[in-house]
Amino acid sequence: MQDHPLRTSVIGSYPFPSWLEFASQHLGVFGHADLAEIQNDAVVAAVHDQVAAGLDVITDGEQTRLDFNLSFYGYLEGIALEAASPRRFGPPAHDQRGKHAITGELRATRGLGVVDEFRRLQRLAPQGPTLKASVPGPYTLSGRLLPNAQYPDRWAVTEALLPIVRRELEALVAAGCREISVDEPSMSCYAYREDPRRFVDIFNRTVEPVVGRTRLCTHLCFGNFKARAIGPRRIAPMFPAFLDFHADEMHVEMASREFAEIELIATIARRMDAAVGIIDVKSYYVETPADVADRVRLCLKHAPADRLVFAPDCGLSQTARWAAQPKLQNLVAGVRTVRRELRLP
Repeated sequence: MQDHPLRTSVIGSYPFPSWLEFASQHLGVFGHADLAEIQNDAVVAAVHDQVAAGLDVITDGEQTRLDFNLSFYGYLEGIALEAASPRRFGPPAHDQRGKHAITGELRATRGLGVVDEFRRLQRLAPQGPTLKASVPGPYTLSGRLLPNAQYPDRWAVTEALLPIVRRELEALVAAGCREISVDEPSMSCYAYREDPRRFVDIFNRTVEPVVGRTRLCTHLCFGNFKARAIGPRRIAPMFPAFLDFHADEMHVEMASREFAEIELIATIARRMDAAVGIIDVKSYYVETPADVADRVRLCLKHAPADRLVFAPDCGLSQTARWAAQPKLQNLVAGVRTVRRELRLP
């Protein structure tokens, strides 16, 4: 149970500034010092927007995950990075993000880069907000790797990646990270067709070394590439199995689904903190503080204040910054309205 009722948080990603979008498409023209400066400046911008909004928990906005050579797959050994997207035209969908061939034993001798990201955030963020790092879980990370004779299916690839992610989590805790989101959106997207208990086993073995040593979060996502969902947008198929996740906070996407299944947060709150998505990242309607306050009051009908966290539905990277800024500001303003009504700190 948290010590800050009606906590405000984010999932992880934040939109790139326009200049960062341009730079990420022209990395070859920059030197190493230029790239370091770009990364620092981008994190400063993301932190500024979150701190200005008044969030209790902030991230680095995942601003430095620019391209293959700076993403998680760029840290993996034993794969051949795909050179180009398989489909470049037409409506956006996941098949525009290609898969990488496995060429040898999967390793990550340099880690996955998240520890360096977190240390940068520690250096650039002001005192006050809790700093959160996000790490992809092994099942989600396996989704863009093509099985081969050595790793014959996605489950085998997942098992090979699991110790790599575990080590990253341990290194984050050693670096002083007090809150980590282990993101497994593929689990919630495919829970309707796979055994959800198998997902629970994978998740719990992944986080086992850091349980009780940091605040562990996860979020149930239906996909958000170019604001498109990929799985059936129902939480019920994940339950009751997902309640056995060894997590301190479970986030559920609600705003984009008009708060369908809101009653399920009561079930979550009996096991862990329920983080509710009350800002729709797929819509350019900017929720007002009054909208947010009404949604908070709705959640309070199902779960107690000291078990509730409020955040956008998903990461904001697919939402233009001009909308992301007021959405976060109004999220905090609306929650503060209800805090005052309840005379909470």
